[in-house]
Amino acid sequence: MTYIFAFLSLFLASSNKYSLTVEVKNVPNNKGSIYVGLFRQQDKWPEYGKQYKGKVVSAVKGKTIVTFTDLPAGTYALAVYHDENKNNKLDKNVFGVPIEIYGFSNNARATFSAPDFSDADISLTKSMTHSILLK
Repeated sequence: MTYIFAFLSLFLASSNKYSLTVEVKNVPNNKGSIYVGLFRQQDKWPEYGKQYKGKVVSAVKGKTIVTFTDLPAGTYALAVYHDENKNNKLDKNVFGVPIEIYGFSNNARATFSAPDFSDADISLTKSMTHSILLK
């Protein structure tokens, strides 16, 4: 009987995992890669490499799709950029202003820095699709 409860607990825990499909829109060309960082509140927002999960996919002109699977319910935020020259970083000018296009969940923007996590956070309580417009 104990084994049945253990199995049911494991099954129920694994069934509370969701997928998050990210539609990255306004991709200008097929050059380079799209970097997508999925962050939790405790991660170092929005520093790529310090995220909870990350994906790098080939850029697809118009709209690039990226899917994260097996995510527990929770609050997340997304940071995305188009690494057009494939140098594995978001290029910036001498003043630190990005020269490659980027975006955040909720299409959040701030004037002189990345938006606050709270401006970009999304609540994942079921499998969903979220669109981000690159600018």
